[in-house]
Amino acid sequence: MARKASSQDDEIFDLRLARSAPDLWPMLEALYGHRADYASFRDRLLEVLRAAWAARPADLKRLDLQRDLEPDWFQRADRAGYVFYIDRFAGTLRDLPKKLDYLADLGISYVHLMPCLKPRPGDSDGGYSVMDYRAINPAYGTMRDLKTVAGKLRARGMNLCVDLVLNHTAKEHAWAEAARAGDPQYQDYYLMYDSPDLPKRFEETLVEVFPDNAPGSFTHYPDIGKWVWTTFNEHQWDLNWANPAVFLEITDIMLFLANQGVDVLRLDAVAFMWKRMGTRCQSEPEVHMLLQALRACSRIAAPAVIHLEEAIVSPAEMLPYLGRGQHDGREGNLAYHNSLMVQFWGALATRDTRLMTHVLRSHFPATLTNATYATYLRCHDDIGWAITDEDAAALGLSGPAHRAYLSAFYEGDFPGSFAQGAPFQVNEATGDKRISGSLAALAGLERALATGDMLAAEYALQRILLGHALIASFGGIPLIYMGDELAMLNDHSYLDQPDHAHDSRWLHRPRMDWAAAATRHSADTHAARCFRGVQHILRRRAATPALHGATPTEVLEAPLPGILAVARRAPTGVVLCLFNVTERWQNLPVVWLRDQGVTRFHDALSDAPVTDHDGQIVLPPHARVWLL
Repeated sequence: MARKASSQDDEIFDLRLARSAPDLWPMLEALYGHRADYASFRDRLLEVLRAAWAARPADLKRLDLQRDLEPDWFQRADRAGYVFYIDRFAGTLRDLPKKLDYLADLGISYVHLMPCLKPRPGDSDGGYSVMDYRAINPAYGTMRDLKTVAGKLRARGMNLCVDLVLNHTAKEHAWAEAARAGDPQYQDYYLMYDSPDLPKRFEETLVEVFPDNAPGSFTHYPDIGKWVWTTFNEHQWDLNWANPAVFLEITDIMLFLANQGVDVLRLDAVAFMWKRMGTRCQSEPEVHMLLQALRACSRIAAPAVIHLEEAIVSPAEMLPYLGRGQHDGREGNLAYHNSLMVQFWGALATRDTRLMTHVLRSHFPATLTNATYATYLRCHDDIGWAITDEDAAALGLSGPAHRAYLSAFYEGDFPGSFAQGAPFQVNEATGDKRISGSLAALAGLERALATGDMLAAEYALQRILLGHALIASFGGIPLIYMGDELAMLNDHSYLDQPDHAHDSRWLHRPRMDWAAAATRHSADTHAARCFRGVQHILRRRAATPALHGATPTEVLEAPLPGILAVARRAPTGVVLCLFNVTERWQNLPVVWLRDQGVTRFHDALSDAPVTDHDGQIVLPPHARVWLL
């Protein structure tokens, strides 16, 4: 019986290899086919894929089959995500299962554990400076603990997402240690130079990521006589993806994590993976070849797993990470809709959705092939105002002036601002200033509570719920950052911690407020009301199949500048999603709504009828409506 099962497994592997071969080999041949060792690389890759498939547990192989039969599983309206640091949410991986009832109560079906692989000691860029991809941060537990958590999530119908950093490793990684010791094989795993000549030429066109704390993109190590490419921090050494050995290593790691029960691999810092002289070394064509090939490897040896590609770039650069042109339907399954997040905050600050409408209409297609967005309002990172000069000019705005306005507004410096944030990485050369701050603080709750302005606090709460209704209905998987459902405020205590004090992003990475969570169903606090509001939004989303990620999303030109209108055109009929970003009451003509396909005038969000008044429907301040 065992031999028969093994033979069947071999046959299944061969079938999946044949299915994905056209997505895999042309990419790898284009990348590495010129090398003398290409044939041996191919043979070794097949060995890695077969070994990973042979080691894959039986229950995960069954899940592979299920998701092959239901390839839209991650696009369905019952998917909703929650993102958190393990220690700040639960303590350890062993403690995490005790918190799953809370997540289920909220309506969560997708759990993203912020970086949990073993980081370097001390400052680790929030866990993204990884020294061992096959071990868990000892403060959180062990790989066995992660596998246990994955099983418990799977039993509840929840998906597990884990970060896999692709652009770099910590300088303490075993590969980097060997390179530093002089091993030429491992020195070729990184981008290392014997003189500053080439680094200086590259620097002419590179953009600094952390100009305040880690200026430049190279670090000189006198002890080894090398200049090492360090895009992010000195302790993060960029990998040399032009070396096929790196592809083999990362593929093996990727499938190892898949076999622990990970459903979604969040591929971090992917835009920087390929370097080319004379460019920004971001989003080069080879990046997309690599990502398509990595996805093909997953589809061969672990097809239940999907890829979330983290590329916080302009709309024109972001869409290829979901597959465009030759990569259409063959690259990432998920990518962050950074523009939706940026434009949401911009619309709140200006009380005007016209720039938001222009950007979303001009740059984003109504549908994607085998892919969808990860939509969000806040995350662990800062907000960079990714608004191009061209898009601003289309609305008669100055790009630099508008970005400066948003930074000042959300830092809290602009007259009349409701927000309270903090600057992050001010670029004196360009004038750009990124912003840190919790969702509730940026929406106005922290300032309102500090001044005792209860009307302002109510507006802040409604802004939070407006945003959640937007990301729940726009298309894709809405992601809630830990504590946002409880309207948690900024955590200023990070300034007292040496490893964190230099990085204002820790302002919006507070520890979970379990005391507030305990009263979420009984209290009349802003935290409890926020929880119940978000919970309601997610329940109504799950009850509205038309919000499936494959349903076309059409951003409309609304008749009023304070209204965002989004039509989800499902086969069963349209869902017209309306969002009032202002503190003013707004009236929309019924005739315009009917022209967009509204027939029943039933709000799927409140699950109640909508009554017109003299041929108008009335939207209160910060209203959100999903009209059928």
